[in-house]
Amino acid sequence: MQRTTPRRPRLARPVVVALAAAVALTATACAKTEDDTSDNKQSETAAGAEQKVATPKPGSKTCTIDAYGAEKIDLKNATVGFSQSEKEANPFRIAETQSIKDEAKKRGVKLLTANAQSQFSKQISDVQNLLAKGADLLVIAPLNSDGWDPVLQAAAAKKVPIITIDRKINAAACKDYVSFIASDFVEQGRRAADQMIEATGGKGEVAILLGAAGNNVTTERTKGFKERIAEKAPDLKVVFEQTGDFAREKGQQVTEQLIQSKPGIKGIYAENDEMGLGAVTALKGAGKKAGDVKIVTVDGTRNAVQGVADGWISGVIESNPRFGPLAFQTLDTFTKGEEVPQDIIIEDGAYNADNAKQDIGKAF
Repeated sequence: MQRTTPRRPRLARPVVVALAAAVALTATACAKTEDDTSDNKQSETAAGAEQKVATPKPGSKTCTIDAYGAEKIDLKNATVGFSQSEKEANPFRIAETQSIKDEAKKRGVKLLTANAQSQFSKQISDVQNLLAKGADLLVIAPLNSDGWDPVLQAAAAKKVPIITIDRKINAAACKDYVSFIASDFVEQGRRAADQMIEATGGKGEVAILLGAAGNNVTTERTKGFKERIAEKAPDLKVVFEQTGDFAREKGQQVTEQLIQSKPGIKGIYAENDEMGLGAVTALKGAGKKAGDVKIVTVDGTRNAVQGVADGWISGVIESNPRFGPLAFQTLDTFTKGEEVPQDIIIEDGAYNADNAKQDIGKAF
């Protein structure tokens, strides 16, 4: 399908206002199941816990519906398809899905949902099925960054715009997809390193529990952590790296192996909370006391923040999963023919011993 490519270099002021208004909206963060209907169970997002957009960098690229090659549509009359990547066992995914459902319900938009259950082949077929069911717009939380050609081709053939959230698809912005909404994962890694340096005094051996292979989140959180350690704490050595697949059970298993092979390990950087909580379980099983091994994680789940309050986790870098308001506002702005940023970066907070108890209400 032929698409024109002209893009305006600067973000139009009305879009900045629209996006700012979007992130002031609230969304809920609790759900138990995933299907094609909205969950009636809702809970209010704590004040200050909604996503906030970081100021766009000068010269940031934008996208319009004309440049993308799609047709204008009234979001209220559209059908939106949402593809979730992972099983509803991870609090991040539960909160993310519920936020999408709640915002669709709030706006009166028909929503179709699917969950790939952590199987990439299923996610590809899920999105193809959403298109077959009549989705006019797609919001995708990708499991992997590569391998999306079948979906991109099918969506292009039907002129269906795509927004990706949390993980990036390795494809062309404003051609294969409209916008990518997520945290700055490299910066998350850097901030995790800062917390690890503070917790350990910048000396000793540390381990990394890597996220799942094949996506930009793992790659970038690792990159940021290592870069900051090399820059600020050369006496802090990464001596162990193994994937925990962003899962608690796997994080526990890997940490049990770590304790055996590296009994003197001083710190563990877990690239999400679930692996970090698995590490806590392993350390308790090995007879360790809170604080014996410093743990730093990324996400901001209630259990992890409680772990900070209890002394088992030294720090948590937030990765806010409440994408609903911002995703739908981006779709609304785009389908009206206005500019939207190709990359929409959200600001993240952090939890440590100083604020964990009073700020746990912001966690998900």
